[in-house]
Amino acid sequence: MNNLEHPLKREIEEVRKIILSVEDNITEQIKWNAPSFCYNGEDKVTFNLQGKDFFRLIFHRGAKVKEQFEGTLFEDSTGLLDWVSGDRAVVKLTDMTDVNAKKDKLIKLVVKWIEVTSMQ
Repeated sequence: MNNLEHPLKREIEEVRKIILSVEDNITEQIKWNAPSFCYNGEDKVTFNLQGKDFFRLIFHRGAKVKEQFEGTLFEDSTGLLDWVSGDRAVVKLTDMTDVNAKKDKLIKLVVKWIEVTSMQ
């Protein structure tokens, strides 16, 4: 993170803190040149920092191929997820106002994602 050059670095650091605060068993590593978060050693959430005026959080079940199924993992009560596939979704964030507005929902979403994907 120290070497990260991104117009939304402050926002990225804030979201990073939010994710790490959710659960003691969440760890961080760098994957695909961006912060990635694991729960009990399994990848769960990874930043996509390709945009200049936004960044994305990719919610996934890790790099290893898992059993596929129909539908989505769960009903997203937060309304933040844009489902890319049944077990992969994206949240887009644009600025600190957006981060602050979505903070409580992000926390709820990370908790739910860990809960559901850890049962798989």
